[in-house]
Amino acid sequence: QVQLVESGGGLVQPGGSLRLSCAASGFTFSSYVMKWVRQAPGKGLEWVSDINKSGSSTRYSDSVKGRFTCSRDNAKNTLYLQMNSLKPEDTAVYYCATPFSQGQGTQVTVSS
Repeated sequence: QVQLVESGGGLVQPGGSLRLSCAASGFTFSSYVMKWVRQAPGKGLEWVSDINKSGSSTRYSDSVKGRFTCSRDNAKNTLYLQMNSLKPEDTAVYYCATPFSQGQGTQVTVSS
């Protein structure tokens, strides 16, 4: 069955960095656009970034553009999100997703 398992979240100070990973299994990873979404406390899901099948093209929301970098390793069936210059407003549960499934999420907390 399809599994998406995120990791790499944690507590970080403003201005710090984290790298999230998403291990995918149960489907042909390289055949699908992948995306990251997040949900802040008390708010709805927010699209963060997506990446095409080969990893050659990425898109970002205005709120993270220039700070976050999405990448993928199709040989390892893994999606990444490098997050730099983190802000308190980046605090959220981060999920990786396909068009048909979403992981369980990893908590990112940005606080001093």
